[in-house]
Amino acid sequence: MDHLAKPCCSPSKPRQLKETARETEVSLPTRKEIRFKEKMVFINGGEFLMGTESGEGHPADCEGPIRKRQAAPFYMDSTAVTNEEFKQFIKETGYQTEAEEFGWSFVFYQFLASDLKAVVRQVANTPWWCAVESAYWFQPEGPGSEIDSRMDHPVVHVSWKDANAFCEWAGKRLPDEIEWEYAASGGLEQKRYPWGDELNPNNEHLCNIWQGRFPTSNTAEDGFKGTAPVSSFLPNGFGLYNMAGNVWEWCSNAFTELRDPAVGQMKAEEDKAMRGGSYLCHDSYCNRYRVAARSSNTSDSSAGNIGFRCAADV
Repeated sequence: MDHLAKPCCSPSKPRQLKETARETEVSLPTRKEIRFKEKMVFINGGEFLMGTESGEGHPADCEGPIRKRQAAPFYMDSTAVTNEEFKQFIKETGYQTEAEEFGWSFVFYQFLASDLKAVVRQVANTPWWCAVESAYWFQPEGPGSEIDSRMDHPVVHVSWKDANAFCEWAGKRLPDEIEWEYAASGGLEQKRYPWGDELNPNNEHLCNIWQGRFPTSNTAEDGFKGTAPVSSFLPNGFGLYNMAGNVWEWCSNAFTELRDPAVGQMKAEEDKAMRGGSYLCHDSYCNRYRVAARSSNTSDSSAGNIGFRCAADV
């Protein structure tokens, strides 16, 4: 088994199940308005060494070669977008997410209610992912689940299109991968994680990932089996929280844009880059919670471990 295979990270929705999707009108502000401006951090930018040649990633991810890149000054949200913030967006615009349009989304099997386990579709070869009807951002495990106690958790079950709609409403945008990696580094050069090279320095957990044996036993030694509040753990050197683990974060660019065409098979144009890993990542299967690690998904896919954070121009 390929220990870095994509399905652990986030499953993709089959094309034949997407034909019922439709465009959704969004009522956007008539004037340029920055929402939740107080959570944005100014990042001065600069030249840095992007990527890694450590060999820890899958060759098809094209984490290397190490190359010099320049990040212009920009703003970045200190945390991922929360359920509370997304709820305000929905209330003001009436936007309907793609998971709602399709009528289902992917849920990790251990989070299913007992009465749902017999009526969901498991994903071939990755039975820990289940296609659950009526699993959306506001009921992330399907009918009967709720987010009332998780308003400070990252919103999930959002597609790339959903994330962009929120960003436009908020007067912001998605970061590209150069910005994301520079921001995740926290000012450190060529370190494995946002805080350094050790995953658990002084036996301290600094991110929300899987502990135990994936996918059967999660000891939750970091305190969380699913999503964690967006400001959990210590921020990195730029004041950004959870740049490793918790939820995958969409980037603005296509996955192919930073790939080396000579390595592996090129991805389809609709695949969008994602960064950061999630609470389901484990080094035995998907260690993509490193600063330089990359993954991708089709732009209309959604799952219980996919969220986003916003950026903005200076």
